[in-house]
Amino acid sequence: MSWGTELWDQFDNLEKHTQWGIDILEKYIKFVKERTEIELSYAKQLRNLSKKYQPKKNSKEEEEYRYTACKAFLSTLHEMNDYAGQHEVISENMTSQITVELARYVQELKQERKSHFHEGRKAQQHIETCWKQLESSKRRFERDCKEADRAQQYFEKMDADINVTKADVEKARQQAQIRHQMAEDSKADYSSILQKFNHEQREYYYSHIPTIFQKIQEMEERRIVRMGESMKTYAEVDRQVVPIIGKCLDGIVKAAESIDQKNDSQLVIEAYKSGFEPPGDIEFEDYTQPMKRTISENSLSNSREGKAELKFGGKSKGKLWPFIKKNKSPKQQKEPLSHRFNEFMTSKPKIHCFRSLKRGLSLKLGAAPEDFSNLPPEQRRKKLQQKVDELNKDIQKEMDQRDAITKMKDVYLKNPQMGDPASLDHKLTEVSQNIEKLRLEAQKFEAWLAEVEGRLPARSEQARRQSGMYDGQTAPPVSNCAQDRESSPDGSYTEEQSQESEVKVLATDFDDEFDDEEPLPAIGTCKALYTFDGQNEGTISVVEGETLYVIEEDKGDGWTRIRRSEDEEGYVPTSYVEVYLDKNAKGAKTYI
Repeated sequence: MSWGTELWDQFDNLEKHTQWGIDILEKYIKFVKERTEIELSYAKQLRNLSKKYQPKKNSKEEEEYRYTACKAFLSTLHEMNDYAGQHEVISENMTSQITVELARYVQELKQERKSHFHEGRKAQQHIETCWKQLESSKRRFERDCKEADRAQQYFEKMDADINVTKADVEKARQQAQIRHQMAEDSKADYSSILQKFNHEQREYYYSHIPTIFQKIQEMEERRIVRMGESMKTYAEVDRQVVPIIGKCLDGIVKAAESIDQKNDSQLVIEAYKSGFEPPGDIEFEDYTQPMKRTISENSLSNSREGKAELKFGGKSKGKLWPFIKKNKSPKQQKEPLSHRFNEFMTSKPKIHCFRSLKRGLSLKLGAAPEDFSNLPPEQRRKKLQQKVDELNKDIQKEMDQRDAITKMKDVYLKNPQMGDPASLDHKLTEVSQNIEKLRLEAQKFEAWLAEVEGRLPARSEQARRQSGMYDGQTAPPVSNCAQDRESSPDGSYTEEQSQESEVKVLATDFDDEFDDEEPLPAIGTCKALYTFDGQNEGTISVVEGETLYVIEEDKGDGWTRIRRSEDEEGYVPTSYVEVYLDKNAKGAKTYI
């Protein structure tokens, strides 16, 4: 099956067909290009969608993502971001492997097609030229034959006429001979050209055209094969990302399966638990009998302080009881309500929650107090614990910085050419001051935390003045909720007087915890490889072969802290000793 033998006379149709094939290939390239644009647009929209629902930093939304359901949703957003990345990969691969390659191939195909059809047209022009030569020689031969016949007939006529002279007859005879010779020459020329044309025609139809058409056929078949390979690549590009997309979807399923409703419920408890006890039963008031009520000096209805506080509270007066709705009926008497609150605040057991009923007042008047006393006990404990942890981290950072500066100073003392040791004194003093400030701050918050957790009794008035939380407040604590509120208008939580009288703890008690230092535990041993003369402050001299205790590993500065006895310890170059650490050692800690 060859186009050269089967389609020898379909030159124009083949030209149209090959052009159509190139158009189809260009159409496919355009299709793939639009697909890549769709993939990019889809990936961009997915990324924007994922970014839109990401929690904003340092916002309330970020706190909500503690819950497992929200964490699963966040994981879904991350997986969708990766999912979008795979669509970008599809677009990139299709562009590089299909669009670019096919565009280059189309240009090569057009050049090859142009070359083949140029050869075909050249062969056509040559055979047409041969045909024109044949037709011209044929017409000349025909004309010469007719002229020879007419000349022969004219000679015969002149020869038969007795009236014509011999000279005229001879002239007619010669003319007939000339014409006859010309016809013979034309015949020979025509015969030669005809043979040549037949040869050229055979070459054209059985050699040139089949060869050219065969090349065109091979070109067209290569185009079809290339288009099929591109379609396979199109599918393979998608198939390559299917496993990764599957992993993204598996990640979403795994995130969904990690949702723990019980854990979320526990987080809700931790987030909103106040730590208060539910209020006690309300005593029955019998209005049918004459009432002999003993109104406390601190009653809400009679105490000036109580009136001032309620008046000061303004709109928060209706929040004294969390379950009572304000009754707008003008017929209701106010006196029983005040007596009822008085009974609540003086009844046994005491309801500690009433000391926080006006805690929102401080928030309305200004910033929240430093000890978070505006919060319920449980929430206050969490905030204080968080603050203590932050301060401890800051202290550890400052201590590490101080150690680094100290070691750097020792290096400067040993090698003056590296720097001036005195230049580090100011920085060392500043870091030490920062450590001391952070210590005092940590002591203050630890005292508050101990008070909330019940590990220590309430602080004395001296400690309160030191903490700065009760500025201008000198009234001693009283034994009922109403008096607690009058003495703590900022809503801070204080303990009972009976508890305060048991133990008095001052802030100085916590200083002892930092003043008493314990020696660092040994985490291994070391053997001196060389003799080291520790002349600088903080270093220790060792003799080659001596065995000592390791109390702090090298932190990357080239120094190891060792101990010879209880009172003799210091730093030596790490390269001077061979260290053997204990397997059960928990690691060295830096103590200041």
